[in-house]
Amino acid sequence: MGKWQHLTHNPLARFGLGILLCFYLLAFGADFFAPYNPYASQVDGALLPPTQIYWRNTAGEFIGPHVYPTTLGPVSLETGDRPLVVDRTQPSPLRLFVSGFEYHFLQLSLPLPSRWSLQDPRIEQRVIVPGIPSTLHFFGTAGPGHLNLLGTDEQARDQLSRLLFGARISLSIGLLGVAIAFPIGLFVGGVSGYFGGWLDGVLMRLVEVLMTIPTIYLLVSLAAVLPPGLSSAERFMLIIFITSFVSWAGLARVIRGQVLSLKEMGYVQAAQAMGGRSLYIILRHVLPQTASYVIISATLAIPSFIVAESVLSLIGLGIQQPDPSWGNMLSLATNASILVLQPWLIWPPALLIVTTVLCFNLLGDALRDALDPRSLRL
Repeated sequence: MGKWQHLTHNPLARFGLGILLCFYLLAFGADFFAPYNPYASQVDGALLPPTQIYWRNTAGEFIGPHVYPTTLGPVSLETGDRPLVVDRTQPSPLRLFVSGFEYHFLQLSLPLPSRWSLQDPRIEQRVIVPGIPSTLHFFGTAGPGHLNLLGTDEQARDQLSRLLFGARISLSIGLLGVAIAFPIGLFVGGVSGYFGGWLDGVLMRLVEVLMTIPTIYLLVSLAAVLPPGLSSAERFMLIIFITSFVSWAGLARVIRGQVLSLKEMGYVQAAQAMGGRSLYIILRHVLPQTASYVIISATLAIPSFIVAESVLSLIGLGIQQPDPSWGNMLSLATNASILVLQPWLIWPPALLIVTTVLCFNLLGDALRDALDPRSLRL
């Protein structure tokens, strides 16, 4: 059985990869899949529970799936409860491919530096690719009622829409972090193992110093001293660079050990005898032989970046409101009343983070089994 067949016949790998592909597809098309603007508040719609879907009208007639305009009533002086007020005179049918807020699909924009930004850092944007303007959304309502499948937050914003847009940050930070950290680790480990001597000693001492730094405490310390005027985009890039800076050391140490054995192989010595330059030999003949380990390690490292962003946003040092991320949406868990009265604000981002980390770990374990020569049956 070949490597690809070994991987595709692993049910856990198929499950993890399928879930991850769905998550990234939803994040990529968040403008289309989100029913509402993640920054827009609904009138009198704060802290609404998930919307109930009805199939029959008040007369008992079957009219298909629909919702009614829903708000929270005044607080009861006796019980402290806020009853739901449902206006059953205005049924709003559920529809696919409805018109909603305008967006630009595939638009690429970069935020201006914070010293040029207005009070809302999302206002000042430098558009690189204008994108395709559209108002089409996957689902919605035809009427005044809102379909809040996961309820609304304290600012009356749709929870599902914010989860979809927050996935762009929480899912991309792992890929970008690995894309920055792993080339550094590969290069440092390859150079250190190939040349050896004093260069190896200096680079490995640097690696050992970086490995002694506790990542979370470093992130918290650095994030705490950041200027308060930074936009979420700038904080996002800083989180990536900081986590990448302390994440390449472990990979470099392992790659160095592999290169020490690979440089004694016959094809490497033949390339040296033919006059090949050292950098060419490292990049062309040595490092490609470590691809199996790098792929597995990258897959297992992505969850650590996602968790780091979530922890920083959870304690208020990462992505800031009103910009959504799974971490800052989960920060409501620090409020005991939210945990008891509005649990729909807590479990969706927590479940998504746990599921994403679990799927990456399942995929990484499957890749390790598939790329291990001892596990392959011919």
